[in-house]
Amino acid sequence: VQLQACGGGLVQAGGSLRLSCAPSGSPLRSYGMGWFRQAPGKEREFVAAVNWNGYSTYYADSVKGRFSISRDNAKDTVNLQMNSLKPEDTAVYYCAVRGTGGSYLYQTGYDYWGQGTQVTVSS
Repeated sequence: VQLQACGGGLVQAGGSLRLSCAPSGSPLRSYGMGWFRQAPGKEREFVAAVNWNGYSTYYADSVKGRFSISRDNAKDTVNLQMNSLKPEDTAVYYCAVRGTGGSYLYQTGYDYWGQGTQVTVSS
């Protein structure tokens, strides 16, 4: 599975961005999906995840109430709506496909990763 993440960019603090992730190859609709991010000099961290049918979602405490993950299985995309962005949200954001039985919250639970999209929030 190859993943293409897009939608990153430069935004002022308080602004919004919407990231999208789409596959080339195998469809995503049978898999849980997650978003992670990595800021300069920091380890990659969990941001949000959604199960295969979109009924269960998971969020890092740092983004709860500001970010929303969703999926459109008809279009085979997974989206991350990011509102009230802060400078500390600046990072490269990665989408990933959860492996069977894998944890939603940890990188080790994911089998395939996209190339990342840069999000920069200016103060």
